Amino acid sequence: MAYGGLPVAMTGSASASTIRQVKLDRESELRIEVANETPLRIRLLNGNAEIFGTELPPEIWLTFPPHETPMVSYVNVHAILEGRRNRAKASVSKDSDTSQGPRVIVVGPTDSGKSTLSRMLLSWAAKQGWKPTFVDLDIGQGSITAPGCIAATPIEMPIDPVEGIPLEIPLVYFFGHATPSNNVDLYKLLVKELAQMLEKQFTGNAESRAAGMVINTMGWIEGVGYELILQAIDALSANVVLVLGQEKLFSMLRDVLKNRPNVDVVKLQKSGGVVSRNTKVRQKARSYKIREYFYGLTNDLSPHSYVANFNDLHVYRIGGGPQAPRSALPIGADPVANPLRLVPVTSDQVQELIHLVLAVSYAEEPDQIISSNVAGFIYVTEIDMGRKQIKYLSPSAGGLPGKYLIAGTLSWIET
Repeated sequence: MAYGGLPVAMTGSASASTIRQVKLDRESELRIEVANETPLRIRLLNGNAEIFGTELPPEIWLTFPPHETPMVSYVNVHAILEGRRNRAKASVSKDSDTSQGPRVIVVGPTDSGKSTLSRMLLSWAAKQGWKPTFVDLDIGQGSITAPGCIAATPIEMPIDPVEGIPLEIPLVYFFGHATPSNNVDLYKLLVKELAQMLEKQFTGNAESRAAGMVINTMGWIEGVGYELILQAIDALSANVVLVLGQEKLFSMLRDVLKNRPNVDVVKLQKSGGVVSRNTKVRQKARSYKIREYFYGLTNDLSPHSYVANFNDLHVYRIGGGPQAPRSALPIGADPVANPLRLVPVTSDQVQELIHLVLAVSYAEEPDQIISSNVAGFIYVTEIDMGRKQIKYLSPSAGGLPGKYLIAGTLSWIET
């Protein structure tokens, strides 16, 4: 939090809360650390202050879930990106490299502050009148939509520090799992599909090209995770790589990208306010995010329950099954699982869908499922094998916007 003012912070329950009033000097920062289950309420009494790049409204109590804490020094990065956007906007040629604004990819280990830095850079750009594109490759948590997806959306206004990113026109591809290790080939393919779609949208759109993009990544940075970072840099043509809190990763990326004069690799220290989360906390956050999709952040949405016959839903899994029949393989060779094979879920397998989140594909034919983005999600609440019926939860009323559904391993137990 920066830029002066008299913020008042309150933590704890209503019966045992702690209120503290703090006066901040200009360009100073207030860091507040609370327990995982403890909300934070804050109010700006006078002056100007911002959180995660978004200005706080005066005299209004705001309630925040726990967040990672940013550093004011990230403003310097924003200033450099702002200069690149202005140069791109002034470019005479609207489709050349000179008209392309910064494509920033934020990388680093788990809980290094990548999501927070991404939000700040996006909010600061939007505050200056730009509409940068946010690309979220972190399938474990999901900043744009439900976990298990890679997604992109334009940011037209500073991101609300409580409600997060608006879901008006996101471009979403469903991976279906919480980690890329479940199907690395599929993850790579979906990143490529997303990148190609974004390039089509940028073609001829000088405003979007100049505004550029901010790409948030997952915390898997070694082995295959490192390969996926390099693939994302290539697929999305990133020209600024921000490395948070990892000297080894910075050195590796600097060395491998040193022959690309148009790519800058920058090392940034992670904020001292970042709090590490264990697996249980991250799983709980993932469940909250799924619940938020159906019920809203403050239970302000009313999802609808529907019952469908097995035969009315066409559900597919991606991956599994042999690439070729054994008869077509060399003698002695064993069939290898095909990570991109479409496998229909048969009626005797429907029971496996209980408590899964399914994506509704825009595909018009089954062979288009992998390359198609999705319209939204449903949640399977009950399976009646006797009546051969599925009961599911949908965020909106009416029929589904597509007839093909995708299943992964993304599950949720509604409580």
